[in-house]
Amino acid sequence: MKRGKKYLAAVKEYDKAAQYAPAEAIENVLKMASAKFDETVEVHVRLGVDGRHADQQVRGAVVLPHGTGKTVRVLVFAKGDKAKEAEEAGADFVGAEDLVSKIQGEGWFDFDVVVATPDMMGVVGRLGRVLGPKGLMPNPKSGTVTMDVTRAISEIKAGKVEYRLDKTNIIHVPVGKVSFGKDKLVDNFRTLIGAIIKAKPSAAKGQYLRSISMSSTMGPGVKINPLRAEE
Repeated sequence: MKRGKKYLAAVKEYDKAAQYAPAEAIENVLKMASAKFDETVEVHVRLGVDGRHADQQVRGAVVLPHGTGKTVRVLVFAKGDKAKEAEEAGADFVGAEDLVSKIQGEGWFDFDVVVATPDMMGVVGRLGRVLGPKGLMPNPKSGTVTMDVTRAISEIKAGKVEYRLDKTNIIHVPVGKVSFGKDKLVDNFRTLIGAIIKAKPSAAKGQYLRSISMSSTMGPGVKINPLRAEE
């Protein structure tokens, strides 16, 4: 891929091996974002835990103060009054067994987040094999299994993001768009890191934040010093 002069100049200015304070890292990421579209800025955090053990799992959700810049499509599994409440709260899709059939039979996935009332989890459970691998299965820890569907939908639409370990004990989370600018991205980053630190399992030993990097969609990764993550 051919890079512009601005990108090439910025790459020369930053040290690939250096670990920056969050604000400095974000400045570098923004300098090197040279795509013609509004790139997403993503954070990658490697933790000193072993996610294979239940007592060392790290999973949760947090509302970023400035959102993610992405329009999120919310699907809600609910019936009766709760289905009506979900529709009034702005859910993009609301249903029950009919949505299970649509997902299973048609391979339909035109949604980004799934919310369910607790009484619907027996129905939603049938989709575990298809929703689970995509990270779409509702979960009480992330606030997506709840009777308060209005709050769940409003938080998701406002910029709620879920964080969870992958198989290599790394968390990948978008914290906004390049167009947000430094200050808003710093705010979102601090909020995310604060939530991850708060979610530290009691079984975790040694250094919890092992490594942190940040990058835009088309840009290189910039390292953040884990000891300065809360600056």
